[in-house]
Amino acid sequence: MKLGLNIGYWSAAMWPDISLILEAERLGYDSVWAAEAYGSDVVTVLSWIGAQTSTIKLGTGILQMPARTPAMTAMTVATLDQLSGGRVLMGLGLSGPQVVEGWHGCPYGKPISKTREYVSIVRSILAREGPLKHRGEHYQIPYDGPDATGLGKPLKLISHPFRADVPLYLAAIGPKNVELTAELADGWLPMLYSPERADEIWGDALRSGLEKSGDPQKTLDVSPAISAIVTDNIQQARDMIKPSVALYVGGMGAKGKNFYTDLACRYGYEKHALQIQDLYLAGNKAEAISHVPDALVDELNLIGSKEQIADRLDTWREAGVGTLQISSTDVNTLRVLAELVL
Repeated sequence: MKLGLNIGYWSAAMWPDISLILEAERLGYDSVWAAEAYGSDVVTVLSWIGAQTSTIKLGTGILQMPARTPAMTAMTVATLDQLSGGRVLMGLGLSGPQVVEGWHGCPYGKPISKTREYVSIVRSILAREGPLKHRGEHYQIPYDGPDATGLGKPLKLISHPFRADVPLYLAAIGPKNVELTAELADGWLPMLYSPERADEIWGDALRSGLEKSGDPQKTLDVSPAISAIVTDNIQQARDMIKPSVALYVGGMGAKGKNFYTDLACRYGYEKHALQIQDLYLAGNKAEAISHVPDALVDELNLIGSKEQIADRLDTWREAGVGTLQISSTDVNTLRVLAELVL
C-alpha cells in the first residue's frame, strides 16, 4: 500500500503548506493530491507544487469535467506532465448537479455516457495516433451542429506528450459509476470510503467493470482520501473531523440528490444521515455536526494512538486499497503513517 497526501482545496484562510509537502516527499509519499470545487483550481496549485518538488507524483483530485472540454483537459495534463517529468496522475470527475449547473452553467446530463465519451476523447488526444474525430451523444468533434460555421477540421495535438498513457483515475460512488471506473480507468477515487463495507457496497460493480475491461490482468488502484490524526484524545479528533462529514452528508447536494447522503444510508446510518441533511439544509450546521455518529467517523478515517492506527491499517490493506490518501496538516501524523506503511 502506498501513501498520498491530500491537501484538498483552499478555504477562505488556508493555502498549501509547501513544507508539509516537501516532508511528505522526503518520507516517501507516492503522491500529493489537490482538489477543486468553486474556489482554488487544481492545475495552478499542482504547477506550484511541481516546481518545488522532484519525485512526488501530482494527482488531480479531481479535474472537474464540466469545467473543461476534453481537449482542454488533454492539453493541460500533457503540459503539466511534460513540465513535471511524467509525474501526473489524472483524476477526473463530474462533480455534482449543484456545482455543474449552479457554477459552471451547463446541464449535468447523463454521467455514465458523458464520462465514457470524455475519457475516450482525452486518451485519443494523448495517444496522437491521428487527427481528433469523435461522434457521440455529448461531444461532436469537429463540431457540425446547425449553428456551425463549417470551418472546423480534425486536429492533432501539436506537442508530443511526455507519456501517452498518463494514469487516469475516476471519482465515483454509485455502483454504475464504479463499474464504469473499473472498466475504463487505472484508478478509483472514492469519497467517504468504508473499508469494512467496501466489498458489500461496491464489490460486484468492481468485478463486473474489471471483466468488461477485457484485460484479465488489470488491477485498479483504489485510492480513497481520509482524515488521519495520531492522538490519545480520540473524541477531540472525532470532533475535528465531524464538520467535514456533515458538509458532505448534509450539504453536498439537494434533498434526494446527495450521493453522500445515499452512501451513508447504505452504510446503515440512514436515521443519522437524514437528520444531518435536514438540519444542514435548514441552516442548522452546528446541530447537524452534532448528529454525526462517532462510529461513522471511526469507520471512514484513521484516528487514535500509533498502536491503534497500526491495527486499523490492516482493514484498509485487506479491502484492497492501493494508495491511501492522507488528509492531515500534522507532520507527526505523516511521519507515523510513513513508519507504519512505508
